[in-house]
Amino acid sequence: MKRTLLLLLPLLLFAGCQNKNKFTVKGVIKDPHKKALTLNRVDVNRLVLLDSSEIGSNGNFKFRVKSTGPEFYQIGYSDSDFVTLLAEPGEKIQISFNGKTTSGDYTVTGSKGSEDVRMLDMRLATAKRKLDSLRVVYAESSGKPGFDENKSRLENEFSDILKELRKKNIEFIISNTKSMASLKAIYQKIDDNSYVLNEPRDLQYMKIISDSLGRYYPGSKNVKALAEDLKNELNRMYSNQIQSMAAKSPVAKLDPDLKDINGKRIALSSLKGKVVLLTFWSVDSKECITENLQFKEIYKTFRKKGFEIYQINVDESEQKWRDEVRFDELPWINTREDDPLSPANAILFNVTSLPANFLFDRDGTIIGSNLHGRALQIKLNQLFND
Repeated sequence: MKRTLLLLLPLLLFAGCQNKNKFTVKGVIKDPHKKALTLNRVDVNRLVLLDSSEIGSNGNFKFRVKSTGPEFYQIGYSDSDFVTLLAEPGEKIQISFNGKTTSGDYTVTGSKGSEDVRMLDMRLATAKRKLDSLRVVYAESSGKPGFDENKSRLENEFSDILKELRKKNIEFIISNTKSMASLKAIYQKIDDNSYVLNEPRDLQYMKIISDSLGRYYPGSKNVKALAEDLKNELNRMYSNQIQSMAAKSPVAKLDPDLKDINGKRIALSSLKGKVVLLTFWSVDSKECITENLQFKEIYKTFRKKGFEIYQINVDESEQKWRDEVRFDELPWINTREDDPLSPANAILFNVTSLPANFLFDRDGTIIGSNLHGRALQIKLNQLFND
């Protein structure tokens, strides 16, 4: 008997290891109208077919899937009739579809991520139904007596539903920063053109989740896509902000005159006689942070030869700017837009993306722009070593 147990133990351990690299989905569909279900993995904006399962006479089906980490999956009849799961290795998921379709009423257990995704999807569906009902009432009452009185009420109800949905998604994100389900909350849409999180300040929640999931799941395609989307959205925000203010900008000289980190106001023109690199940056841009670290070596090499960096930060948070300057020990002139919400200098220099820079010669004339990495190094070598 002891020998049997000793032989059995390695087999059990092996089976346990195997389960850690797989998850199972068992379920039932009460009133199936097709013979099989399919399971697809969601790779950002592409579906990868993994398996199909015949539906038994009693409506049962089963999937067994290899997996190395939490990922999104679609299970259903087709690309338009499905539900989304967030499955992890080792999970034993039970799912029940309560009608003919898979995109309608269903329950899921055995997977915290999948349960959260269901809650988010159901909440969004409920909000959409309410909005659709309001649209119908609005259209039917338009032009009829008393419409003017009802119009404001209907519009307020519509706005309140959107605000409440946005609030709930933000609460979920803040409470689930380590969960991939937060990606669902970030990317949910009311329609093809409208995200639930639709305000510029909502980018901060994208950044929170991007930073957190980037630490826990650095190899995930969906997490990498979020980081790229965040970068693009930040650049788009800066570009829109600058362009929207351009028409209101008064005629002015290209001579920033801003307070440095010690509160001393310094004009760019006061540096005449030196070669000056004027740069625009943001703490939220990884490219800017990386370039700052490169600047430190360049600055060390050319400073004594008459080179200076005049850096302008465009972040709304002054404290974040101060913390980053001190943390990275940036040794050059560090200034910040007087009003980052109306970045006058960035507008004057027509900055549309970050990082951006302009190189001035000793007479104060621009002799180059957006010189990065090796291109900047070569240009400075030409100026100081010829």
